[in-house]
Amino acid sequence: MVDSPPTIYDVAARAGVSTATVSRALNSLASVRPSTRAKVMAAMEELEFVPNVVARGLSSGKHWILGLVFTRAVVEGNPLAHNSDTLVVEEASLLYTDIVIRGAEMRAAELGYSLLLSSADENHPSGMTSMLSLTGTVDGLILLDRVLREEDVAYLARRIPVVLLAGRGDSPSAVTVRVDNHHAMRSLAEHLVRVHGVTRAGFVTGSNESPDSVARGDAFRSAMEELGGTIADVDFLEADWTSAGGEAVMAARMQRREPLPQAFACANDQTAVGVIYALNAGGLKVPQDVVVTGFDDITLTRYFNPPLTTIRQSGSILGQVAVDALVAMLDDAEDVKRTIVLPTELVVRGSCGCVEDVEPRPALADVTILKSEVG
Repeated sequence: MVDSPPTIYDVAARAGVSTATVSRALNSLASVRPSTRAKVMAAMEELEFVPNVVARGLSSGKHWILGLVFTRAVVEGNPLAHNSDTLVVEEASLLYTDIVIRGAEMRAAELGYSLLLSSADENHPSGMTSMLSLTGTVDGLILLDRVLREEDVAYLARRIPVVLLAGRGDSPSAVTVRVDNHHAMRSLAEHLVRVHGVTRAGFVTGSNESPDSVARGDAFRSAMEELGGTIADVDFLEADWTSAGGEAVMAARMQRREPLPQAFACANDQTAVGVIYALNAGGLKVPQDVVVTGFDDITLTRYFNPPLTTIRQSGSILGQVAVDALVAMLDDAEDVKRTIVLPTELVVRGSCGCVEDVEPRPALADVTILKSEVG
């Protein structure tokens, strides 16, 4: 006769605890003492016990799965891309988005959840059918930039807790986790004007449908004007977050008769790479002829030629905070802040004319996701 697989009762007997304690150890890392949980885990390993995920969900009312949806690039018909379609896909799916996903997955695992990834076509941002299909599988959803139109978020959030990564932060139905775009672009403008004497600047956008891109462009223009500088309409270039897009719009700008400004700020680092490539191809040097800056501080930025002056934000922390906020909503929605703003930091390197940043990277400040009990 074949032996039956071990059960939760066998684990409880081996660990010397109740079945309820075993269940709590499986369902939450914080609900039992570490020493007790260690005994439970040791008993599970000795017995080669595999938890029944379905039963676990039934007993807790949860799937113990969080969904994260990111934007999938359109491969064909990108009017900005001069390079291969494959490059466009790689740019949209790697680097910063991957960093966010890795941070979210790490924190979800720490809290006892699995992370389910899905993608949405950026040409069809409503994507409601695919979103609704996920609501029966996951406990909550994290939506990256441009996954859903703002008017569709409220409809989805009536059915499942939703956290938005990017946005104005005024959604009444979802929690928004975003970076401080206004402070970031203000600090960049002040550096360019006061340290490098820039009076004429330009800006290269990401997607016009992106709240982050719009916020960064508006903040940079406003700050430059307050500091006595200008951004001409001809130097406000519309790209698409990719290096190929940045290269294309800068190459087109260089064909115009109007002289280039002293500096171009880009909505993200990948766009800045394409802008620098186009300037070099046109016989101009960065920063000697034109200053170029980015936003994100992806790992490769300090190895660019020249190393890129940029705004540091932590994609990993962004993903972690999104998971923290979503789990907090699942536990007690009333205590979660509706808008969580993460800090940024200006990093100056060679692309603006400064020396390369060689200091160790400081940790960004801790972020509070719950409302204060005072005031």
